[in-house]
Amino acid sequence: MNDVARLEKEAMHMLKETSRTFYIPIKILKPTLRKTVASAYLCMRAIDEIEDHEELDSDSKQYLLRSTSELLKGDFNNESYNQLIKPHESILPEVTKRLGDWIHFCPKDIVDKVLESTSIMARGMADWVEKNWNIKTKEDLDDYTYYVAGLVGVMLSDIWRWYDNTETNKDLAIGYGRGLQAVNVLRNVDEDRERGVQFFPDNWTREDMFEYASANLAKADEYMKSIKTKNIILFCRIPLALANRTLHALKMGKEKISRQEVEATVDDILKNS
Repeated sequence: MNDVARLEKEAMHMLKETSRTFYIPIKILKPTLRKTVASAYLCMRAIDEIEDHEELDSDSKQYLLRSTSELLKGDFNNESYNQLIKPHESILPEVTKRLGDWIHFCPKDIVDKVLESTSIMARGMADWVEKNWNIKTKEDLDDYTYYVAGLVGVMLSDIWRWYDNTETNKDLAIGYGRGLQAVNVLRNVDEDRERGVQFFPDNWTREDMFEYASANLAKADEYMKSIKTKNIILFCRIPLALANRTLHALKMGKEKISRQEVEATVDDILKNS
């Protein structure tokens, strides 16, 4: 097995280990898109693990995120990145330590866009770590969800345009990401409260967050109307369907949807594609 094939196999394994939502739709993409989206997702997951790390203090998170953001501007220097994370390498997950591999794995003529979006995300995450995720208003929530999820939509739109000139609306792409993140907020509300974090704006109820999630997921529906490439549509449908089904389950008082429900949702989409 050559290095490229080995790295692709390892990347898909890492995806399976780190993402319940995106592994399946990435796996069904055609080879070029699969390689590109897998790389992009893992780059963003690498920095997300720094933001969410339970053992890193706030100052360390901010320093790592801002320094990584700078390294992602221009030509990424993997040796400098390894030196940056070295004091924390014993506690950082593999997906974070191998950021350089995920960048190397990305096709050369789109990698700059992936690095740009990931750099912006890392800087925005650092700012919210500094604020201790203290969300007061809907504007705060919009800002937070833009950096941690809306940028995923922006990056994917850049990839679709690069792949076959598919043009999508940037605001709707951001709404798609925000909708997925809002569902995560609702699903993890008790866990977040235990660690002293509250993503609900002041005076917001669960119903307000449900409305926010639904409004943004509706933007995801609109976003997909401009996409004609069947493989891309299929990719987009799966996370959206899982998010809508999870939202319904949460409204019914469940904590999440089961693995069987996930598989049934995916099977239904594939059969009707």
